[in-house]
Amino acid sequence: MSGTAGNTAAKPVHLAVYDTYADWETGHTTAHLTQRGFRIRTVGPVAGVPVTTMGGVRIQPDLSLADLRPEDSSLLILTGAQLWDTGDELAPFAATARAFLAAGVPVAAICGATAGLAREGLLDDRPHTSAAAAYLGAQPGYGGADRYLEADAVTAGDLITAGPTEPVAFAREVFARLGVYEPEVLDAWYRLFHHSDASAFPVLMAAEAGGA
Repeated sequence: MSGTAGNTAAKPVHLAVYDTYADWETGHTTAHLTQRGFRIRTVGPVAGVPVTTMGGVRIQPDLSLADLRPEDSSLLILTGAQLWDTGDELAPFAATARAFLAAGVPVAAICGATAGLAREGLLDDRPHTSAAAAYLGAQPGYGGADRYLEADAVTAGDLITAGPTEPVAFAREVFARLGVYEPEVLDAWYRLFHHSDASAFPVLMAAEAGGA
């Protein structure tokens, strides 16, 4: 799937939001998905009850986690948050990720959300990354140390993982998984936003003009 017109009919992308959500980690992903015609719907613990991000921004979720079904979604994005490291309050989101993966619907997890997936056992048999190997190694029940990769972001089938310092690489993997850009255009997008490579800009402009 590439081109804005083709994406408008796609199922929405669901963005998990909860208190202490790390604002910066998914901005590139959601902004450029929206520009390419994808709909973003926010999913919180309770629909209509605002959450407050780490940056102090209040978000009112579009729907509650209990009402989210894999068959209604193109992708579930699990955002990093301090709450992933302070208890099991967000465990239901990790359990939902399990349901998505079982249904063949992709999940993209960044930063602390990878710890939640580790505790859920979802990283034991899939290549993955996170903030650091030791961070996941400290998670109860984690058995995937031999599958850990020192990489900016990793796609393993339907699961995308990334650490907190790699929001652009995280977005790149999401775009690749959803077929948002042709490979040459995606490479240019990454070079521009991650490396500030000015030579990538004309490629993006040409693609935009051509509807690619």
